[in-house]
Amino acid sequence: MKRTARSAAALVGVAALTLAACGDREESSTGSSDPSPSESASSSEPAQSNPDFKACIVSDSGGFDDKSFNQTSYAGLQNAADKLGIETGEVESNAPSEFADNIDAMVQEDCNSITTVGFLLGDATLAAAKKNPKIDFSIVDFAYEKAPQNLKGLVFNTAEPSFLAGYLAAGTSESGIVGTLGGAQIPSVTAFMDGFQLGIEKYNEDEGTDVQLIGWDKETQKGTFTNDFESKTKGQSAASEMITQGADIIFPVAGPAGLGALQAVQDADVKAIWVDTDGCVSAAEYCDVLLTSVMKGMDVAVEEAITASLDGNFSSELYTGTLENGGVGLAPYNELEGEIPAELDAKVQELKQQIIDGELKVQ
Repeated sequence: MKRTARSAAALVGVAALTLAACGDREESSTGSSDPSPSESASSSEPAQSNPDFKACIVSDSGGFDDKSFNQTSYAGLQNAADKLGIETGEVESNAPSEFADNIDAMVQEDCNSITTVGFLLGDATLAAAKKNPKIDFSIVDFAYEKAPQNLKGLVFNTAEPSFLAGYLAAGTSESGIVGTLGGAQIPSVTAFMDGFQLGIEKYNEDEGTDVQLIGWDKETQKGTFTNDFESKTKGQSAASEMITQGADIIFPVAGPAGLGALQAVQDADVKAIWVDTDGCVSAAEYCDVLLTSVMKGMDVAVEEAITASLDGNFSSELYTGTLENGGVGLAPYNELEGEIPAELDAKVQELKQQIIDGELKVQ
């Protein structure tokens, strides 16, 4: 099992969680603006000094260098350490069977705040929060009907920016066929796919076109899934099949497995849209094929939860990132900006404002 630590104490216990699922992790470089999980977040002195407070994080099995979900959440811990001068601890998971033990490892390290990353950590996090009421827990991508006072869900309305991405994809596609694939059929994945489909349908309605989506059907909730967030081979195979069927834009919602889809896109000289973070930063080697990325402000949400815990203002009130509060959004068009028609971009911005104003509901 791969482990790293920011604190002086050694990790005790075993492993933890997933929204990027099992498999051997491949070594990969991070984007130029993202610090490596094995490096200190900053060499500068923190704005504050709180050495008696310790914030910790438990990844899913994608690891903190997945160029996506875990990496962005992990940045929130690093940012908190930079600004607050706190101690930190962390553990990476290889399989779902390790979740409970990895959370307990952080409990045993006397962490004051523990963040877990991913929908599949929901049950293990709830159990730990109930057992350890003096520790503040937050979890990325999970909402509880009734959370204990020391447990906060951090969720993101990714259907909103995915709707904009779907509209953009439909307006950019030359073949009239776009594809999407997921890593697993769980709500935090299918929310992207639902919004993407709705955006395509809106474009067809507005323009009288018939752009087709393959890989997902919102009505039946059936589609293409790798069932493995880590296998780049499976992601590449799924995307290649869609490209063979005529898709010229691919939207992978599959963590590291989605990098395999980007490789298929690059090989075929078509286009893609990334998720969770700006792919031109986190997976810069594929920037030349990325129209945009559907971003989730997981780093900001994690940092704010840690700060609230330190300040004594932590609550179980659910955080929901939206276009309105800036918790989700679309990345810049980056290298492909010149290929997006001005009229299409203007329409995307118009729809964004309609969603923010509540005139347009994405659901």
